[in-house]
Amino acid sequence: MRPIVQISLDLTNITEAIETAHMAMRAGVDWLEAGTPLILAEGLHGVRALRAEFPDTPIVADLKTMDGGYLEAQMMAQAGATHVVVMARAHEETIRCVVNAGRDFGVKVMGDNMVCPDMVDGAKWLEDLGCDFVIHHIGYDERRGIAARGSRMPSPMDQLREVCDAVKVPVQAVGGLSIEQAIACPAHGAPLVVLGAPLTIDAESFKTADGDLESSLRMICDAVHAHNDSA
Repeated sequence: MRPIVQISLDLTNITEAIETAHMAMRAGVDWLEAGTPLILAEGLHGVRALRAEFPDTPIVADLKTMDGGYLEAQMMAQAGATHVVVMARAHEETIRCVVNAGRDFGVKVMGDNMVCPDMVDGAKWLEDLGCDFVIHHIGYDERRGIAARGSRMPSPMDQLREVCDAVKVPVQAVGGLSIEQAIACPAHGAPLVVLGAPLTIDAESFKTADGDLESSLRMICDAVHAHNDSA
């Protein structure tokens, strides 16, 4: 799979999300993500607005589904999402329901292994149940809480190679990556590079980060896409 750059629109209003999405697309981003904060704030209206504004762009709805899997996936698909996210810690039947809805409504399913006791086993579990992608994810609260207590902040890079080696589906690493780590993901076997907080979104306020964000995004996109040229 060629490297893909996805921006997570972890914002709380659709106007800013659309402005950020336009800037990201100019910079070379491939996929848009309606991040969890945006879905909480705007719901299906936010996904519909993104689809109306970007009719040909893949849109990931980061629902973090834990129950009601079929209906949630159906609703997001009908609103214009092309990808939905279900959690590995959901019941097996919920994951199966999301996978079934994905097949019925033509959307891809991304399974998230966040807070699995064994992250590699969680990734394999998601693949076995039919997920099209694996998100290898260290959560926001987990990272910040552990660091605040003086311990080393965990990173998805810690086990990224093991996860990629354990599954055949494409993998995405999520959770506090630096720019250098994000760019290196394809070299570790993870072709889906997601850019969100803190790279593009202020993790404290969930607003667009300050600075020349478009230039930074263009540099990241060029570097990630270059992996394909050198492969």
